[in-house]
Amino acid sequence: MKLLEGLRGGSHDTMTYCLSRKSPISQARSRLLHLLGRLAPCITGPMVLKWSVTQALDVKQQLDEGVRYLDLRIAHMAGGSKRNLHFVHMIYTTALVEDTLTEISEWLESHPREVVILACRNFEGMTDELHEYLVGCIRNIFGDMLCPRGAIPTLRQLWARGQQVIVSYEDEASVGRHAELWPGIPYWWGDKVKSQALLHYLETMKSCGRPGGLFVAGINLTENVEYVLAHPSGSLEKMTLPNLPSLSAWVREQRPGPGSRCTNIIAGDFVGADTFVSDVIGLNLKLL
Repeated sequence: MKLLEGLRGGSHDTMTYCLSRKSPISQARSRLLHLLGRLAPCITGPMVLKWSVTQALDVKQQLDEGVRYLDLRIAHMAGGSKRNLHFVHMIYTTALVEDTLTEISEWLESHPREVVILACRNFEGMTDELHEYLVGCIRNIFGDMLCPRGAIPTLRQLWARGQQVIVSYEDEASVGRHAELWPGIPYWWGDKVKSQALLHYLETMKSCGRPGGLFVAGINLTENVEYVLAHPSGSLEKMTLPNLPSLSAWVREQRPGPGSRCTNIIAGDFVGADTFVSDVIGLNLKLL
C-alpha cells in the first residue's frame, strides 16, 4: 500500500499534553496577550493553558493508540538555554525536543513494522544554527530509520529498507541542504468554532482536488476571542468533546486511495477520547 493512498490517523499539536503552567507566553502571540500576561498573570496564564491543550495522551500513548502522524511545533524559547528546543502552542512545553525524538525512536525500535510521519513545523525563534542542530539531532537519533526524500514509497519498500520515519520539515532552506528532510506537508486548517462549518470547509477543499503529495485534513476546532469571552469557564477540551460524534461520522465516510476526493492523513484533537484513530485505520479496508 502506498503512503499516498492509504489513510493514516494523526494528532494535531501532538505535544500540548505537557505544556508548562510556568511557561511564558509564546513570542508569536499578540502584544495584547503579553500585556495581559504581565498585568494579570494569575488569570491570563490558566486561561491560555486551557485553550492551548489539544491532547491528553503522551506521545508514546498516542503511538500505542495508532497515531502515525505527529504534529511537532518546535521553538526556541527566548532567554532559554542555547540548545534547548521546546514544543509550543501559545505557551511552551516542559518536554525538550531531543528527549521526545528519543522516546519516539525507542518506540519504533520495539515496533519495527510501524512507520511514522514527523511534521516539524512553526520554528519560532529558530536561527540557521539551531536548524542545523535540530537536523543533526534527527540524524543522530533515527539514523537508518530515516527515509530520504524522493518518490513517496510503499509500506513494503519501507519495510524492505528498514526505514520507519518520514520527516516533513517546514523550512525550505533546511530541506534544500538535507536529503533526509521532506518538504512541509499541506495541512487543511479550517479555523472554525463549529463542527458543521469545519466539515463544510473540508468538503470544499476536497472538491478543489487533492494536493500532489501527502496532505492532512484537520478535524480540529479552533476557538476565537468571541467564543472564549462567551465561555469563561470553557476550554478547548470542553469545546471539542461534544463535537466528536459529528466529526467522527465525517471521518467514517472518507475513502482512501488516489482519487481526487480521497483523503490521506486525518488529524484531530484529544485522539484517545473516542474511536477516531481506529476508525481511520479501518477505512483502509476499503482498498482491499
